[in-house]
Amino acid sequence: MKITSSEFQQHVGRYQDAAQQAPVAITKNGRTHTVPVSAAFFEILMKGRVARKVEDLDVDTLKAIADSTVPAEFDHLDKLLED
Repeated sequence: MKITSSEFQQHVGRYQDAAQQAPVAITKNGRTHTVPVSAAFFEILMKGRVARKVEDLDVDTLKAIADSTVPAEFDHLDKLLED
């Protein structure tokens, strides 16, 4: 859904409710300016992008980190750390 900023200002509640179902693009001077989204969608977008304490990580995530390996194609990057 795409609406103007004037339309959004006149019907804030309507578009906040609509954003629970799908992002709402708010335009300003003909260009998308702001996009309200549901809190659940925002959380999905931000998950993994915010630094967390190790103590806050779940067991599955800690196991995945412990079991991970770097592919051999990136071995040359280790040389950059030497010195």
